[in-house]
Amino acid sequence: MAPRSGVCAGSRSEPGPILVFLGLVLRAASAEQVVLLDSKESQAELGWTSHPANGWEEISGVDENFRPIRTYQICNVMEPNQNNWLQTGWVARRGGQRLFIELKFTLRDCNSIPGVVGTCKETFNLYYAESDADLGPSISEPRHTKIDTIAADESFTQGDLGERKMKLNVELREIGHLSKRGFHLGFQDMGACVALVSVRVYYKKCLSTVQNLAVFPDTVAESAFATLVEVKGACVSHSEVDADSPPRMHCSAEGEWLVPIGKCTCTAGFEEAGGQGSIWEDLPFLVISLGSEDEMGASSFLLASCAVQRHEVLKGCPKGSDCGPCHPSLCNPSVSLLTLSVSWLPPLLVLGSA
Repeated sequence: MAPRSGVCAGSRSEPGPILVFLGLVLRAASAEQVVLLDSKESQAELGWTSHPANGWEEISGVDENFRPIRTYQICNVMEPNQNNWLQTGWVARRGGQRLFIELKFTLRDCNSIPGVVGTCKETFNLYYAESDADLGPSISEPRHTKIDTIAADESFTQGDLGERKMKLNVELREIGHLSKRGFHLGFQDMGACVALVSVRVYYKKCLSTVQNLAVFPDTVAESAFATLVEVKGACVSHSEVDADSPPRMHCSAEGEWLVPIGKCTCTAGFEEAGGQGSIWEDLPFLVISLGSEDEMGASSFLLASCAVQRHEVLKGCPKGSDCGPCHPSLCNPSVSLLTLSVSWLPPLLVLGSA
């Protein structure tokens, strides 16, 4: 009678083949931010476009951790009807669907500036302009779409300046449904005394992970809060798709994996080790061929496997036992109605020995 499919065959007295492989350890990870723009990382001049010429000014300064940075500031509060624009360089979208804009800034309290009643403002406006290429050094107001009016939670006074206090504000806004290759950000001042300490733009993605013996690739989060991106998983080595329930997961708008469905299963002769996120983790497998006679007298072949890791046997040995290198007295599978005979040569290396 021929050996069963997927079963290693051998004689009664000869040692079976030894199958050893190194596994890939993949761990589940949380959301990742893909940074498209971070003004604090620039050591040279930012070179953004300012209009008119006496508007926003680029200067050297320090951040909240006293690291040198390049910032833009403006304080044209003495004259009414201000309309000062600052436009960043062109930022490639790089596949981002839902973009986050983090602004860090300081803003002067108008009440602390004498003689500016009616002309001083404590807000500025944030815009963006989509484009497939750099719009250059010119600023076209009609091309910009308003994101929001930005106000400070804390404003500073002349006294704070004397005490060298930095009242830093952090505001986060988002834009979505972008269709072009990139964009510019725009800042409109209408009479505030404000300094842009940093501008940071990023999007989120679900990091590659392993779930139910399936690998799921990096996936960009969608733009809508309620949208889940369904992603099909690829089975790890020595595993195959469960035909009734193929592996799938969903990437949320926040860059988190949700709703795992389906799975892959190990092929014959292999076993999952280490639980979720850890597959085939450096486990040597000793495969032993066993011969037996059934009630009809026909010869058949059975398979027993013993996986040894840190002296703990995952299959074929009693739980909690110290099996070492698959000692015959412990690595003896229990099979009813069959008489089995096991033999092998002494191991070349005893695990855990010096």
